Amino acid sequence: MMTLTKEKIFVTKSFMPPLNEYMQYVEKIFNNVQLTNGGPLVKELENKLIDYLKINNIQYVTNGTIALQLALRALDIEEGEVITTPFTYVATTSAILWEKLKPVYVDIEPDNFTIDPNKIEEKITSKTRAIMPVHVFGYACNIEAIQKIADKYGLKVIYDAAHAFGSKYKGKSLVSFGDISTLSFHATKLFHTVEGGACIIKDEIVKKELDLLKRFGHNGDEHFCLGINGKQSEIHAAMGLSILPYMDEILEKRKRICVLYDELLENIVQLPKKQEGLEHNFAYYPVVFKSEEELLRVFEALKQEEIYPRRYFYPSLNKLSYIFDGESCPISEDISKRIACLPLHPTLNMETVEKICKIIFGSVNSVFHVQ
Repeated sequence: MMTLTKEKIFVTKSFMPPLNEYMQYVEKIFNNVQLTNGGPLVKELENKLIDYLKINNIQYVTNGTIALQLALRALDIEEGEVITTPFTYVATTSAILWEKLKPVYVDIEPDNFTIDPNKIEEKITSKTRAIMPVHVFGYACNIEAIQKIADKYGLKVIYDAAHAFGSKYKGKSLVSFGDISTLSFHATKLFHTVEGGACIIKDEIVKKELDLLKRFGHNGDEHFCLGINGKQSEIHAAMGLSILPYMDEILEKRKRICVLYDELLENIVQLPKKQEGLEHNFAYYPVVFKSEEELLRVFEALKQEEIYPRRYFYPSLNKLSYIFDGESCPISEDISKRIACLPLHPTLNMETVEKICKIIFGSVNSVFHVQ
């Protein structure tokens, strides 16, 4: 007798465009016989992203981590300290360390998990070169306060905006702020190119420098500086061009799911507070439980139903084993033990959302009622 297995529900699921639409771009690649080195599809994608995001420029690169490293290099930040947040994916810290810089952690705000600007100045020293905040989960950092501090001390601001595609702040794309903002187009992101990333750059000279850096530091046979291979391929650009026309539909479906989560989980778990002036992109659905024990109890109950949320972000990065003098960040350390992201993607059906919420209610010993 055949045993039916439950469909596994993961925290994210990559959006896949219609195959025939993707293959139309692939056919162009085969006809052009140009796979990389700034091919026509890469240029087309960059132009369409500039139009979609309402930004002045974009440099499409191989991934979000190399985008951060290129940003540091293009701004001549080659030694010293970079103030950043401990509450984010490890790539933010990895990029700083890989460039032989020291991450200096500043604790987060407890209601939206972004870096607390009121705690930045006390961490600034003669070695501080830049501030690298993160628009975590697509929520905006306190842009005005951060820029004011940067201007006061002559520091560069590099926003890790890996989660911010589609978010707007006061009518402007959230990725348009800072000296450089970086994006990730990893397969798990709202908009993806399987692998990929990008830099959005304020200064025209810096933009040209970064473009040179991502191409080994040379134009033709003329070598100008030490560079790296940060170029992206035509095959990856084809995926982005196939997905971009569906972005409004993707965002609307995610919004409907988040609205239902909000309705069913209100007063049961802590939800992040959206900043005034922010148009959120519904990139993730984070919830904070009363304790780590409660979180683990919920995880176990969901696992029994083949539902797999994720602990975004754990541990607090200042507690990494290779950060030997990590500063104390009590809010980040506390939140990181109690926070998780629930499943969220365009093909998630509302019955599954209700089921997830019912399991959470039961696991936290609360009464569940669906209208």
